[in-house]
Amino acid sequence: MTGTETPVSATPVYSSAEFPPPASGYVLLTNRILIRVSGPGTDKFLQGQLSQSLDDVKAGSSPRAAGATPKGRAYCLTRLVRDGDDVLMDLPAELADAVITHLRKYIMLFRGTSMAPLMEGRITGLLGNEAASGLAGGRLDELKSPGDTMVLDSGFLIRTESTVAGLPRYELWQTSAKDLELEAIPEKTLADWQASEIAAGVAMLSMATSESYVPQMLNWQHLGGIHFKKGCYTGQEVIARMHFLGQLKKSLFRFHSDCIGSVPAPGTPIIKGEQSVGEVVNAVGFNNGSCELLAVVRHDAVDGKLTASGQPDSPLQLEPLPYRVTERENSANNDT
Repeated sequence: MTGTETPVSATPVYSSAEFPPPASGYVLLTNRILIRVSGPGTDKFLQGQLSQSLDDVKAGSSPRAAGATPKGRAYCLTRLVRDGDDVLMDLPAELADAVITHLRKYIMLFRGTSMAPLMEGRITGLLGNEAASGLAGGRLDELKSPGDTMVLDSGFLIRTESTVAGLPRYELWQTSAKDLELEAIPEKTLADWQASEIAAGVAMLSMATSESYVPQMLNWQHLGGIHFKKGCYTGQEVIARMHFLGQLKKSLFRFHSDCIGSVPAPGTPIIKGEQSVGEVVNAVGFNNGSCELLAVVRHDAVDGKLTASGQPDSPLQLEPLPYRVTERENSANNDT
C-alpha cells in the first residue's frame, strides 16, 4: 500500500454466540473486506498465485481458493467472484494489508493490472433462507450448491456451505455499501456467523495461523478450493504432492466443550497427555458457557482425551463435519 491509502487491517472483537444457534438472521461481516483485481493481466496473475483455476471463476460460479508460499503453506483463504472483466476476492481484515503487499510484488509483472481494497464494499452473511429469498425475488432455488452465484441490483448473492445441522447460509457481496431492506430479519453478531462457519467446517486464517498449514490440512479441497489439474502456481508442487502421494497426516476437526474457562485463541496447542498434537484455528464461545472450535489435529491423535492448552479440566468432544474427509480413512500413524 502507498502512504496515502487507508490501512484496512483490524482485529475483530467477538461477543458470545447465541445458543441454540439462530435459524434466521443477517450479519454485517466487518471482519472481512473485499478486494478488486482489474486490468488485462487479472486472470494470468491470479492463475499463477492461487489454487483455483480462473476458468472456473465465471458468471454463476464463485469458487474458493487459497494462496500459498513456495513451501505450500496457506497465507490466504478466499473466494473468487467474477465482476465483468474483474475478479473480486475477500480477505480477513487483520491479514489484508500483508496479503495485498505480498501479492503486489507479483502483480507488478502484469502491466496495467491492479489490486486494491474496496473501501465502500461490504459483505453480509445471511443465516437461513428467509433473508436470501427476499433478496433473490423468488429465484433462490437457482442457488443449489456452495459457490452458486446470482447477480442482483444490490450485489452478488452467493450460496455458501450449510451447517452440519443443515442450516442454509448465503453471503451478499456489495461493491458499494447500499442499505438493504432487511427490517423483518433480525440482525445477529459476528460471533453468530463465526459459530455457523465452524458448524460448516470453514476455516479462517488469522495472524497466529497464517502460513502454518498446507491448504489440505484446513480441508480446503473438500470445500472446492483446490483445483488439482490446473497448471503451476506458487506452492503447487507441495500441495499436489500431498494430494497425489496421500501424505496428509493431519487435518481440520470440529470440537465442542461444555465447560470452558475462556475461548482458546487461534494457535492455542491441542494437548493429548503431555504432548501437543495440533492447534486451534478458530473458536467461538456461546452464551450458555460452552465453546466450539476448529482445530488442525494429527489423525492418529484424535482418539482419547484432548484439551486446549491451559484448560486441562475442559475435555474436547469430537463433533461431525458436514462433509467427508476421505484422507483420514487411510492415514498412516505418523505426523506430517
